Amino acid sequence: MKSLLVQLDESTLRNLNRVALAAKRQRAEFIRTAIRKAIREAEEERMRLAFLRHPDTETGADDWSNAEEWNR
Repeated sequence: MKSLLVQLDESTLRNLNRVALAAKRQRAEFIRTAIRKAIREAEEERMRLAFLRHPDTETGADDWSNAEEWNR
């Protein structure tokens, strides 16, 4: 695992300590989890915007109306 130096202002550090301790996690694990969540949300937003720019057409969309029939 790689290390990363992050500088925080006093208020952010105080809040991090309060929240991370309340969640019974170490700060590093809390930060890793927060970063993963932010990355996932950014990727989901990128995908949402792509679908808005290029929505499925009625003819191009998958037809799931008979999905039960296919599942044999």
